[in-house]
Amino acid sequence: MITKEQSRAARGLLDWSQTQLAAKAGLGESTIRSFENGPRSLHPSSLVAIKSTFDAAGVVFIEAIGGETGVRLRD
Repeated sequence: MITKEQSRAARGLLDWSQTQLAAKAGLGESTIRSFENGPRSLHPSSLVAIKSTFDAAGVVFIEAIGGETGVRLRD
């Protein structure tokens, strides 16, 4: 669905803090922090909220190619 590395990279592309992502996704900042900084896995609905927020902001998630994933901005 989305990895913690993709979340950090997407925030970087958008110049968003964890606080901004949390507010836009309707989640707590601690949820974002725990997901991105630790081994914590999120409830599927939280992952959907994060991904949907990034999708709406123009982030494209690159699927695993040879084990690599990534993000880019929509053209």
